[in-house]
Amino acid sequence: MLQRLEIQNVAIIDKVEIELGDGLNVLTGETGAGKSIIIDSINAILGQRLYKDLIRTGRDKAIVEAVFQVDKKRVEDLLEDFGIDWEEDGTLVVSREFTTSGKNTCRINGRIATVSMLKQLGERLIDVHGQHDNQSLLRTESHIDLLDSFASSRLQSLKDEYLKHLETYRKIKSRLKELTGDKNERERKIDILKYQIDEIKKAKLKTGEEEELSKQRELLVNSEKITNTLSNAYELLGSGGKFGESALDMINKAASDFGGIEEFDAKYDELKKRIEAVAIELDDIVSEIRNLRDNMEYDPDLLMQIESRLDVLYRLKKKYGDSVEEILEYKDKIEKELDEILNNEEIVNKLNEELLEEDGKLYRLAKEMNNERVKASKLLEEKIGEELKDLEMKNTSFKVRIDFDDSTENGERKYNNNGLDRVEFMISTNAGEPLKPLAKIASGGEMSRVMLAIKTILAKVDKIPTMIFDEIDIGISGVAAQKVGEKLCYISKNHQVISVTHLAQIACMADNNYYIDKVTENGNTRTVVKKLDERGKRDEIARILGGASITDITLKHAEEMLDKAKEFKK
Repeated sequence: MLQRLEIQNVAIIDKVEIELGDGLNVLTGETGAGKSIIIDSINAILGQRLYKDLIRTGRDKAIVEAVFQVDKKRVEDLLEDFGIDWEEDGTLVVSREFTTSGKNTCRINGRIATVSMLKQLGERLIDVHGQHDNQSLLRTESHIDLLDSFASSRLQSLKDEYLKHLETYRKIKSRLKELTGDKNERERKIDILKYQIDEIKKAKLKTGEEEELSKQRELLVNSEKITNTLSNAYELLGSGGKFGESALDMINKAASDFGGIEEFDAKYDELKKRIEAVAIELDDIVSEIRNLRDNMEYDPDLLMQIESRLDVLYRLKKKYGDSVEEILEYKDKIEKELDEILNNEEIVNKLNEELLEEDGKLYRLAKEMNNERVKASKLLEEKIGEELKDLEMKNTSFKVRIDFDDSTENGERKYNNNGLDRVEFMISTNAGEPLKPLAKIASGGEMSRVMLAIKTILAKVDKIPTMIFDEIDIGISGVAAQKVGEKLCYISKNHQVISVTHLAQIACMADNNYYIDKVTENGNTRTVVKKLDERGKRDEIARILGGASITDITLKHAEEMLDKAKEFKK
């Protein structure tokens, strides 16, 4: 429930704090005092659209903060999705700050949130009913849940069984999609895999091939440079040629010269042997250089073949992997995938049989659920009709429209979590007029009473903890007003109810009364909120009955109304 509301700089409200209680909370006061502003402020923390002219004149921002006491189960999944921690004591703090520049800052339990998040959360916390603001009952998608809540326990049993089969049905469909997809998609997949496998096989890839080809290509591209280098080296080291005496000739001459002094010292003999060893090694090197030079050929055809092969490898790498090894691994993988697709006919046939069996079970359960809903709708229509008559709407007709949609799309029925039914509440508020969707009702007063009638019947099954009725008394008086008060009192046994009213018949039924007043100080007007004690409650009811002039008669009338209200509550 909504425990506390703090409003700053909204319209004529400077700053007010309202502590709200269980049961029926009634806000009264003169027209223009700020009652509707309080409702507008609540709408702000419910994520409704705001206009900057709602900010108090002379201020650059307005703030609304609400403190709720909430059952964890009601909002736990949303808070988890939002990444917001749950307070162990069940406290939920929602705030919204909006500025003249149009900037919004929203918070849930101190964490930054979006307006959309406020709206999603607000739909689970408060239901606002007024001449222009109606939430859950105007959302057609919520009608089926309300009807199901009103129906017998058999419907819930059927629904539980249906949901189990629906989960199995969806798993089978998912598996079939993995294995086959649709027929066209399957054929496309097979063609693609076959093409890829064929392309890789035709390439006859070998591990290490790319590196070897790149090496050969490098040699061929640089063959002229290599040949020149080998020729120069051969002349320098071995033949002499244009350079005159070669290195090998000079080393051999040095060895010969050392042969003339080797007898004088063992060191010279050692040096001679070492020079001779160098000459032998150099002679071997020169021979190898000569062979390399003589066998070096530039073959443009071979280069072209290598370039072509490397291009094939490049294109395959772009498609299937960064190396020949990865391409071959990819080929193995898609060969297995193709084999599964081509050879899973037996599995697919079995799954299709299971899917057909589950479809039959779902359809049977959906039909049974439809029958239960039809039964419940007749009883709901009757009871709501009685409530509407009680609220002086004797010519109003209320119907529950149930459409059983067993049409198929691509050969499959469109099962959802509620079966195959679409439920919508229909109404006609005047004799002779056709039934229309609930959202099409034109009169705000009629809309409010229709909502009240429906809420009275569904009060025990509707899970929204707080309900707000903003001037639900528009256009009613006398017996109808008394009945409205009684029904609000009845609803407040299972919900926190907040009602803005001008009727004494509603005010006297309240568990908590608040007087909204407008005061002017130093040329500035502001709204104040006062919670009334028993005497204040009596005086306020007398004011509503008698206007500005409160007499002994109006006070006595107020006391009588309060006594009757207490008797009714008992």
